[in-house]
Amino acid sequence: MGETSIGIEPSQAAAESLLLSLKRAAAVLEETGVPFALAGGFAAYARGAAQSTHDVDFVLRESDVDTAQQALVAAGMRPQECPENWLAKVYDGDQLIDLIFAPTSRPVDDELLGRAEMMSVAAVRMPVLRADDMVVMRLLAFSETACDFSGFLHVCRALREQVDWPRVAAETAESPYAYAFLALLARLGVIEGDFL
Repeated sequence: MGETSIGIEPSQAAAESLLLSLKRAAAVLEETGVPFALAGGFAAYARGAAQSTHDVDFVLRESDVDTAQQALVAAGMRPQECPENWLAKVYDGDQLIDLIFAPTSRPVDDELLGRAEMMSVAAVRMPVLRADDMVVMRLLAFSETACDFSGFLHVCRALREQVDWPRVAAETAESPYAYAFLALLARLGVIEGDFL
């Protein structure tokens, strides 16, 4: 019960399919020479958090988005129209790949990409956002209408030793939602809160 006909749990099959799409897309981006970095849930996974089962996120400069999207389409993926003005989307089969160029209204630049670290993700080496940058990006995405902290708590527990928390607090100081999240982490004992 609850298994596919080949004996793999549906969630496991979805995770494996996402990993395959991640590796395919990273290989295409690498071949194009477009600077990029893995972001989002899979960047957290590469750094020790639970595996993402939602989508694949890459960050890249806005000037490189068309080149990247065209290369992915040429590799057999299909573009997806989206109303957001900070990312582009492609699908690899049923798997969504986001090409993010202005997360939380901050454009991706050479400095952000230059801080990315080469890591092995499912046996493929690729640039992965630093933990600090990933946490800043996520905290600045919290808003009045998107303020569910539960999904990111486990990520911060897993990555807490890799994050410069005072830097995160300084870079997200404008956001009351980020402050509330950091205060929650401090009250839970995940981080020291003396910088808040």
